[in-house]
Amino acid sequence: MTDKQWIKREFAVPDFPLSAGGSLRQARLIYHQMGSLNAPKDNLILLPTYYGGAAAGNHPWVGPGSPLDPDRYCIVIPAMLGAGESSSPSNTPAPQAGSNFPTLRLADNIQLQKRLVDEVFDGATLALVAGWSMGGMQALQWASLYPERVRAVVASCCTARCSPHNGLFLEGLKSALQADPRLNDGCAAQPVDGLKAFARVYAGWAYSQAFFRNGDYRALGFDDIDALLAFWEQDHLDQDAHDLLAVLNVWQHADISAAADAFEDALARITMPTRILPCRSDLYFTEDDARREAALMPGAHVQVLDSDWGHIAGGPGRNPAVMRIVFDAVRAVLSS
Repeated sequence: MTDKQWIKREFAVPDFPLSAGGSLRQARLIYHQMGSLNAPKDNLILLPTYYGGAAAGNHPWVGPGSPLDPDRYCIVIPAMLGAGESSSPSNTPAPQAGSNFPTLRLADNIQLQKRLVDEVFDGATLALVAGWSMGGMQALQWASLYPERVRAVVASCCTARCSPHNGLFLEGLKSALQADPRLNDGCAAQPVDGLKAFARVYAGWAYSQAFFRNGDYRALGFDDIDALLAFWEQDHLDQDAHDLLAVLNVWQHADISAAADAFEDALARITMPTRILPCRSDLYFTEDDARREAALMPGAHVQVLDSDWGHIAGGPGRNPAVMRIVFDAVRAVLSS
């Protein structure tokens, strides 16, 4: 058992160009690190974050039962742009604060992370890039854009691009939040009603029908559905509305082929050992969509997470049985 601890660090770029045009002034990438880079510079592991999640939310990737040993690997968790830790609407000064924050794309995260790897970690090779949800989307984008730098991939409960139905789900979330007039009235107060509505809509999609029918929420410590909804409301009241919208827009426009000639060509570059782990009951990153994409990735193997917990099943540390499967997948690609 290691005695190493997570260390929080910051990487700054004075003027970072963005895929959708313009640039992010004084871009800041917050990341957590555990372990050290070895001399061959081939033991770096990247764990990008998920929607609504801080870097600490990925800490369960390293722990009991995990093959990610910080005595062997240099493990880095880069916090997603727009999500409240790295440069975001809530922490960026004028004139790019709040609703004036520039438009981001998923590839912007990968480009900033690559600069981190090049400049701080001396151009290291990624032994693994892995993530859940939007973290998995970033992992796949990394593998497609820089296949020569990535040796293995694990992507759970995600797809390489946002499907039309997934985009419609996100449109509903966005509309619930934007319906609150306090969002853009110049008032400093949070749009409380909009955030609560956002949370309630989201909670209904994050799990499956069977999760609620069978009372699986009790395994998470909630006596009833109202208690679960209260938790979701408070979780979103603790977040910034403009941050949520900025990253939602990234998710909604996510497409691995944004910088490629064709979607099929972008997927075809993923030739390294790759595990795609969709959840059988995920309502918006569906098993069918994941299988269709994986069939076009030469290095991909699909393993379905057989859980009634829906999208949340793959969340780091949420479901011990699922985490064992995820860890087995990580172990398999690292040993390939």
